[in-house]
Amino acid sequence: MSRSSRALALLAVPVLLVAGCSSGGTDGAAGDDGVQVLASFYPLQFVAEQVGGDRVEVSSMTPPSAEPHDLELSPAQVAEVSSADLVVYQSGFQAAVDEAVDQSQPAHVVDATAAAGLGEGGAHADEAPADEHGEDDHAEEEHGDDGHQHSSGDPHFWLDPTLMPAVADAVADALAEVDPEGADTYRANAAALDERFAALDEAYATGLAACERDVIVTSHEAFGYLAERYGLEQVGISGVDPEAEPSPARLREVGEVVRSNGVTTIFFETLVSPKVAETLATDLGIETAVLDPLEGLADEDEDYVTVAEQNLDALRVALSCS
Repeated sequence: MSRSSRALALLAVPVLLVAGCSSGGTDGAAGDDGVQVLASFYPLQFVAEQVGGDRVEVSSMTPPSAEPHDLELSPAQVAEVSSADLVVYQSGFQAAVDEAVDQSQPAHVVDATAAAGLGEGGAHADEAPADEHGEDDHAEEEHGDDGHQHSSGDPHFWLDPTLMPAVADAVADALAEVDPEGADTYRANAAALDERFAALDEAYATGLAACERDVIVTSHEAFGYLAERYGLEQVGISGVDPEAEPSPARLREVGEVVRSNGVTTIFFETLVSPKVAETLATDLGIETAVLDPLEGLADEDEDYVTVAEQNLDALRVALSCS
């Protein structure tokens, strides 16, 4: 069996949810319904569910199919931040969540920004990944200061699966503090999840190793971490803010990139209107396809891994990979 086949086979195996006892068997901090975990949006919810298994109950501050960037919290949701046994969030990404955490001071918190070694606004190693066409200046020029830290950096670190194990391990450690009786369960589940992230990374590295093109044109610049990890160049119609309207000059620039690099596909997203991407693709006579930034799920039958696999398939087709 080839390395890529082994990687895909491992991805197909669900994480082992080691259950030393039922959720009701945790210590007093957890309560009869298990450990109550509150995640700020989907990728962190996925990690918490996989690491916690049957011992935890995970809910998300961001509703299903909602775009998380500009989340607003109700007073009841802010109260949930205070009462949760564990809060898992990404500082610098959702201003309302940052404010709720600062105000509520929950006893147990995992900040994915710190766990994954990210800088302010989601940048890794103090500098956000940028495309290689000099478009990072465009992002600030187009959007200005929208009041979000992520306006000057890419927060979408979860699209690089090599950065996710550190978050899984941090969640396991935090859950072990809340529920010491489940410590072995949480750490075993985290180790199994880490293996799935490693298999996904191997599948991407192998699947994108031999492609005719390496430029991806996206509706907004959400794929800097993915592009940096796998040797691609991202060109966004809009910057990091998915709601920003591109200028006519920007659309002309993207059109020139498409023509000069033989780009065949413009990628749009599931949670944001595809109108601009579809119009530009029609004008240029090329195709469109979905590339999901995995900020939330449009289909409840999918999960982080299955959507990431679909993204890989879409990239391989668009880039003509062998």
